[in-house]
Amino acid sequence: MRAQPGDRLVLEGVHAGDPRRVGIVTEVRGIAGAPPYLVRWLDNDHVTLVYPGPEARVESPRAKSRT
Repeated sequence: MRAQPGDRLVLEGVHAGDPRRVGIVTEVRGIAGAPPYLVRWLDNDHVTLVYPGPEARVESPRAKSRT
């Protein structure tokens, strides 16, 4: 997984009924875009350090602007 500041980090719920969480990557702490990431969550504006698991994906606004 690779991300850049400004990308969206989407965490899908692991269990039935778990909500999806969406945040904006504000800082990349790993090498060459690798985790961990500082993420500002859109639902509560909190900033946390995230080591994404298999339920996570990165959405880049740059990829959408090319289509």
